[in-house]
Amino acid sequence: MQTVDLLEEVLARHWGYREFRPLQRQAIDTILAGRDSVVVLPTGGGKSLCFQAPALVPAAAGTSTLAVVVSPLIALMKDQVDGLRANGVPAACLNSAQSSQERAEAIAQVRDGSCRLLYVSPERLVADGSDGFRQWLRDRGVRFVAIDEAHCISQWGHDFRPEYRLLGRLKEEFPGASMHAFTATATTRVRHDIATQLGLRTPEVLVGPFDRANLTYRVVPRADARQQIRQVVARHSGEAGIIYCLSRKEVDALADSLRDEGVAALPYHAGLADSVRHANQDAFIEERVQVIVATVAFGMGIDRPDVRFVLHVGVPRSLEHYQQEAGRAGRDGLPSECVLISSPGDFPRWRSLLESSGGMTESDRVHLREMERYASATNCRHRALVEYFGQEYSTMSCGACDWCLGELQRIDDPLIVAQKVLSCIVRTGQRFGVGHVVSVLAGQSTEAVRTRRHHELSTFGLLSDTPQTEIRGYLDQLTQAGFVLRAGHPYPILQLTEQGRSLLRGDGTCVLYRQPRVRRSAADRRTRAALADLTPEEQERFERLRAMRIALARERHVPPYVIFHDTTLREMARLQPRSIADLRRVAGIGERKAELFGEQVLNALNQAN
Repeated sequence: MQTVDLLEEVLARHWGYREFRPLQRQAIDTILAGRDSVVVLPTGGGKSLCFQAPALVPAAAGTSTLAVVVSPLIALMKDQVDGLRANGVPAACLNSAQSSQERAEAIAQVRDGSCRLLYVSPERLVADGSDGFRQWLRDRGVRFVAIDEAHCISQWGHDFRPEYRLLGRLKEEFPGASMHAFTATATTRVRHDIATQLGLRTPEVLVGPFDRANLTYRVVPRADARQQIRQVVARHSGEAGIIYCLSRKEVDALADSLRDEGVAALPYHAGLADSVRHANQDAFIEERVQVIVATVAFGMGIDRPDVRFVLHVGVPRSLEHYQQEAGRAGRDGLPSECVLISSPGDFPRWRSLLESSGGMTESDRVHLREMERYASATNCRHRALVEYFGQEYSTMSCGACDWCLGELQRIDDPLIVAQKVLSCIVRTGQRFGVGHVVSVLAGQSTEAVRTRRHHELSTFGLLSDTPQTEIRGYLDQLTQAGFVLRAGHPYPILQLTEQGRSLLRGDGTCVLYRQPRVRRSAADRRTRAALADLTPEEQERFERLRAMRIALARERHVPPYVIFHDTTLREMARLQPRSIADLRRVAGIGERKAELFGEQVLNALNQAN
C-alpha cells in the first residue's frame, strides 16, 4: 500500500476524518522524509496530528518506530495520551506525577516496541542527570523527536523556558532522528531563533494562516469593569469561558463575586495550594464548572475545545501572549468571542512588574509597544493580528470584530482633534515618540515632560479629558491616513507629512473613530454556539449526547472532549445514525471510538423525546 493510502487509512481509522487540514499533510510528509521542520499552526489547526499520524505509518525495515514528543506540562501530555489511547493509538508518557507501576508499564511498552509515541517533559529529557535516560532511548531507537510549544525555546517568544534551550543537544545525541518544532504562535524572528537554537539542518518551515475566522475580537476601554465582565458572562450563560486578570488578588475577588451571582466559577493562580489549583483546573476541564478566573499561569495545555469566550481584564504583555491566550477560545471551530478590557494604567503596571522581576529587556519594550498599539487602534482586529505575524490579510471586512461590526463611534469634531494632535507634535519639535506626545496632550506632568519644559507649551493638556488609549488611537489613525510619519528605529519619533501640515493649516478633511466609552449592547445574548443552526429536536438530541459524554468521561476519568468534541455531537444529533456502520461515517469517530462507545451513542439517540 502506498504512503498516501496508508495515511488516509490511519486518519480515518484512528481519528475518523476523511481529509487533512491545511498544511497537515505537508508537515507529515516532511517527517516521513526524515527532514527537520518548524511548523506553526494556529490553535485549533490540528498541529498535534502532524506528529501523531506519522508515528503510525510503518517504518522502513531496520529503522526505529518510536517517536518522542517533548511536552511542557504533565496535564497536557496526560490529556494527549488519554486521547490517543481512546483512538486506539499506542502511546505512553513518563512524568514525575506517575506511580511506580505506571512508569514501569510505560517503560515496558517502549522496551517491547508496542509504544509508538512517548511523551516526556523537557526536564526529564535534558536536565542534569538525564544522560542515562537519553542513552536508554538511544538503545531503543528514536525515529523522530517532536517538540510541542516550541516558542518556549526563544527569548523573543512568550513563555520562554531556560530548560527548552537545552534541547539543542538532542540533534547531536540522536543523529539518526529528525527534529520537528511545533507551535501556535511565532513571528519570523521567533521561527528563526527556534531553528537556530535546535540546530536544525535546512528545516522545512511551514506556517499556517494565523487568522481565526470563528473568533470575534473586541477591545473595550475599562469603565465599570464588574459590569463589563457581567455583560460578557451573561451572553455566554451556560458556556465555558476563561477570564484572565493581572493579579492573584483580582482573580480571587472576581471568582468570589461571580459565584455570589450564581456563576459556577473557580480561581486559578500560583498562590493557591497545588492540590486546590489542580482540582480547580480538573473541574474546568471535566466540565464541572464553566468559568475559570485565572492569572496567565493558567492555559498552556488546556485542550478544552468548547471554550466560548476568553476575557482579559487588563492587557497581556505581548501580542504573542494575547494570540495564545485568546486562541483558547473556539478550538472546535465554532463561533466564540475574545474581549480585552483595556486601561491606560495597564502598561505602566506591566513595566513596573517587569522591572521588579529582573529588568525590562528590549524584547519586552517592543512587545509592550505592539500590545499598546493593538489596544488603542481603531481598525480591523483580525487584520492587525494577522499582519503582526507577517501575513497578508486581503479580506475587506472580517465581520467579526468591533471595528468591522460598526461598534466604534465616529467623533463629531475630527478636524479640531486632529489639529490639536498635530500641533503638539510640532510644538515638541517633532523629536519624540507616541508616549511623550500623549503625555503632553493628556496634561501629564511627568519627569520627561517637566525636564523639557513641555508642561509650559500651549498644547499641554489640550486633550486632558480624553483617555490616553483614545489619544493613542487618534495618533494611530492619523499615521495610517498618511498625516503623521513614524520615523527611526528602534524608538520611532513622530513627524508631520506634507499632508499633515496641510491638515494642520485647515486644508483637508479627516475622519476619526473612538471606542465607545460606555459599551452599548453590541452583542446581545445569543443561542449557544454548539446549538446554533440545530432544530429543536436536534438540540434535544445534542443535550442527551452531551449528558452521555459526561457520564462516559467520569467513568474513565478523562476530560469529556477526549470522548467526543461538540462538533462530533452536533453531527450525530443532525444525522441521527441508526447503526455502528452509520456512526463510523460521522466525522471524528474512528474504529476504536465506534467500538468503545457506539452502543451508548445509539441508545442516547434512540431515547424517547
